[in-house]
This record gives sequence, structure tokens and C-alpha cells, in this order.
Amino acid sequence: MKTKPDLSFWKLWNLSFGFFGVQIAYALQSANVSRIFTTIGADPHDLSYFWILPPLMGLIVQPLVGMFSDRTWNRFGRRLPYLIFGALVAVIVMCLLPNAGSFHFTVQSAIIFGLIALMLLDTSINMAMQPFKMLVGDMVNEKQKGQAYSIQSFLCNAGSVVGFLLPFVFGIIGLSNTAPTGEVPQTVIWAFYLGAIILMICVVYSLLKIKEWPPHVYAEYNGGNDKEEDKKESPNLFKLLVHAPSTFWTVGLVQFFCWFAFLFMWTYTTNTVALKAFATPTVESVTALKDGDREIEGKNLLLTNADYNNQLILSHGTLLAEGVEADNQFYPASCVVINGNDTIVKDHHIVLNDEGNAKVRFSEVIAGARSLSVDGLVIPSSANVKIVDYLSRLQGEATVTSAAIVSTDADGKVITEDAKEYKISNASQLVPESRTVLNAASPQYNEAGNWVGILYAVQALASVLWAVVLPRFKSRKFSYFLSLILGGIGFITMGIFTNQYMLFISFILIGCAWAAMLAWPFTILTNSLKGGNIGAYLGLFNCTICLPQIIAALVGGWILSLLSTPGEVAPEYLMMIVAGIAIAIGAFCVFIIKEGKSEPNDMKVQETPAISENI
Repeated sequence: MKTKPDLSFWKLWNLSFGFFGVQIAYALQSANVSRIFTTIGADPHDLSYFWILPPLMGLIVQPLVGMFSDRTWNRFGRRLPYLIFGALVAVIVMCLLPNAGSFHFTVQSAIIFGLIALMLLDTSINMAMQPFKMLVGDMVNEKQKGQAYSIQSFLCNAGSVVGFLLPFVFGIIGLSNTAPTGEVPQTVIWAFYLGAIILMICVVYSLLKIKEWPPHVYAEYNGGNDKEEDKKESPNLFKLLVHAPSTFWTVGLVQFFCWFAFLFMWTYTTNTVALKAFATPTVESVTALKDGDREIEGKNLLLTNADYNNQLILSHGTLLAEGVEADNQFYPASCVVINGNDTIVKDHHIVLNDEGNAKVRFSEVIAGARSLSVDGLVIPSSANVKIVDYLSRLQGEATVTSAAIVSTDADGKVITEDAKEYKISNASQLVPESRTVLNAASPQYNEAGNWVGILYAVQALASVLWAVVLPRFKSRKFSYFLSLILGGIGFITMGIFTNQYMLFISFILIGCAWAAMLAWPFTILTNSLKGGNIGAYLGLFNCTICLPQIIAALVGGWILSLLSTPGEVAPEYLMMIVAGIAIAIGAFCVFIIKEGKSEPNDMKVQETPAISENI
């Protein structure tokens, strides 16, 4: 078997450059998925369930891409066909996912569309990511692999920083960072568009610069006959697990608590920062109308009976005002003004104040109302002024129409699309079901969403710097333990800090944990493995990254429900404290790891930590 030739720096760079574009896509997904689903109306208690898909796709796709690409030979190469296909799908989905709220779906349909798009995006990202790891293994000799993976790590972190910052940068240059209720802001949409363009440029560059070896040349440098290898029976994975070294299981235990914690971070950070550091206002979001045992759900609800003709009474979870009551006298109105110039109802919607909170609440007496104007007419009495919604005045039979889209034609006629009618025998018994949620359409929420991108960028930079420090510790276990403890402190303080700049400290500490998680587990494991099944064990070890995330996603909503108080906004910041406790448990589990035998101190060569897959 021939020794692989040394490659120039730029050839090593070219082998991994596409990783930059792939990682931008991954960063946009990580930082914005929870924000997108919250914007289109998802229940905060359900957010963790959406995060089952990314690790599940990684668990399925990465081993399959590795297995099938080992056996692929065509005009485009061995690994590159998977890069091409994965990148093309990723680009298409990146243009669709942020528009999930703009296609006039119902809330449920928009969430289902978003879930399908997320599944396809993560699958394609995993498919595009794997070839770059494999190309280094195929074409780089042992002497240069450290340098090759260092370049890959740099491009990975650089792509992450760019992806995390894009929405913030677009906000600076003037794109709107707010949008109508249920829609994603332009800053996020265009961040995904630009990320897709950069990904395509990186893929085209890779195709032009990377020339994979043909089968006979590959065999000369890597050994073996591929046709014969294909016929060999795959290792019995169950037997491999039974005979796995104790290091496999003890490091896996540490991995469980670490990746469990980080899944909570990706799920709940945006709403945590929005509530704690940006004082995002809350709103009552009506999820359905209760008619006995029947629930009437819909993005828009309209009334049709003798007194109403396709009258919109609920829009995107917000009850509309029918009018105002003063001194027990009701006045129908679309616009209500008190004290001369204070508009409290406009176009049947209750107006928000500068802080994003509703100026008044339905059926509550408005304190300090000295004068009252209804649709431009002054009302003589301004005593006991109350804003009244449509539901509170309904009597008798009615027809409620649930519609995904409501519009008005040139003649003023109301047009509904994707509509369904419900006959109500006694409309006075209709009860709105609602939950208190953060106002995802408010400026504060969207400023918080952009700020989360900056915080993730700080984490990525801190991780790069801490990765340089890690090999300098005399004790690998101590550096691993210390890094995770620092990360635990970062998570806990994230749930406590109320200053947006103090959160830099939290994410710097989290970056220390992230660096150790990407460095030491695979280094410790590979040092304990011998024989011809190292690749199989590393594939199995990826399960210690994916499975904890899947478990965390399944139990996250249940834990949040236990911590929630009915009628109050979900305390997602407490999930950060749970994450901090989890990673701290993982830190103490480091001390039960039994490492493989190492060389005497005077024979050791300073090692560069192995970088694991960024699932």
C-alpha cells in the first residue's frame, strides 16, 4: 500500500471549504428554528418535540451516507454525489422554511409544513456534511490529518459565526425585524436566502477544485479491493457493544448529560432571552372556542347569523372588539378613543402601548377615562367604560366559520379560503380557550431573536479560543471536568441574568463546555480502541450524541409543564437551570472514565484533540 502524498495548504483548504457553507445552514437552523415555530403559533410546551427531528436524522442519515458512499463510484466521484444532492435539497428547503407562516396555512398546517421542511433541511445538511469528513480520511496522510481537521474546524466555526450573525446584520442594514402576526421577519427570511446562496457557491467551488481518486488509485493508497470488501459481512454491532471497552460506556454517560443539556439550549434560548433580557410583552392567544365537548380551532374565526354576515371575531389568536360599553350603554365601533387622543381600539383590534402591552383588557373598567369618542362621535357619558368582544354579546343560534385566509374584494365582500362551518345551538355558551404567550410579533421578541444569534457567535468564538487552551492542561480529565462545570454555570446564569450584555459571560462559559465536548470524547475513545473495528465503534459512538437529544426532546415539554403555572407564560428560563444541572452531573461523571493505557510521560507527543461530528 502506497503512502499518501503530502498536499499543499490550499489543497487541504479546498477539501474542506464547502464545510463553511454547510455550517452556515446548520447555524441558521440551530439559532432560528424555535423562533420560527413560536412565530407561526406553536405552543411553547411543544417546542422540544420539534427538535426530535435533527438528531434523529443525524442518527439515520450519517451512517447510511458513510456506508453507501464507500460503495459509490461514478463520474462525479465517490463522496461528492452525496454533497451535490444534499446541498441542492438544503438550498430549496432554506428558501421555504422561513416562509412557513407566509403561505396562509392554518396554524396547524403551517407547523406541519415547518416540521417537514425542518426534517428535509437537517437530512440534507447531514448528507452534505459527511463527505468532507470522509474526503480527509480518503486523501490525506496521517501526518497532515491534524492540519486538515484544524482547517475544517476553523471553517466550521467561521461558518457558524456568519450564520448566527446574519439576521442581526440584516437588521442593521435596514430590513424589517418585525412582521405581521404569524409571519417570520424579513431579517430571518433573507438570512436563510443568503445562506442558501453561500452554500451553493461553496458547493460549486468544491466541485471545481476537488478531484477524487479513481477506484484503482484509491486502492493503492488505502488498501483493499472494494469489490471484495463489499462482499464481506458487516461486523455484528450487538457483539461489538457487548465487548466494547469500559471507556465507551463511561464517556457515553458523560455525553448523555452534555447533549441532553445542549438540546434544551437550542430549544429554549430564544424565549428565555426574550423574556428575561428583553422584557418581551405577553399576550393572550386564543387557541380555540369551546362548545361543550367540541373545540373549534382556526387561525381566523367568523360569525354568520341574523345579525352578522361573515364578521371576523378572531384573527391569528386575537379576539376582536365589537365595540365599547359606557354607563351600561353599548356602542358598536371599530375605533375607540379616550381622553381626546388616546386610541385604544383601531380596526376592531385593541392597540398596544410602546412597551408592546395591550392598553386595555376586554370587559375591564378603564381607569382614568374622562372622555370617550366612538368612530369619531363623542359619547356624552364616559363612566364605567369597557371594551367588549363579540363573543360576550352572542345569543341563540349561530354559525362559526374557521378560515385559513380572510380577505375583502373591491366591493367590500368578505372572502374566505380553506374554510369550515360549525353550527352552534347556543352561542352564549361559547368559551374561548387561551394561553399566555410571549408576543412573537413584538419588536422586543424579534430583537431578542437577533441577539441570540450574537450570543451563539460569542459561544463559537469562545469555543475556538478554549480549544487552544485545552491541550495545555496536564490532566485531560480535569480539563474536561472544568470545562463542563463552566458550561453548567453558563447555563444557570443564562436563566438568571436580565441584562443582555451579561449574557456574554454565560455564552463564553458555555463555549468552554462546547469545546471540550467536541474535543475530548472522541480523543479518549480512540485511544482505548484497538483492532479493525474502530470505524464501527465510532459510528456507534455517534449514538451518544443523537440519542440524548432525542430523549431530551421527548421529555422537554413534560418537564416544562411541571414547572409551569396555569395562566402564566411558560417559564422556559427554568429549562436553562435544568440544563445546567444536567451538564454538571456529566462533569462529575468524567471521573469514572477509565482511559486506555497511555505512553510514559517522556514518550508522549502533545496531541491535538480529535474533533467529533457537529450533529
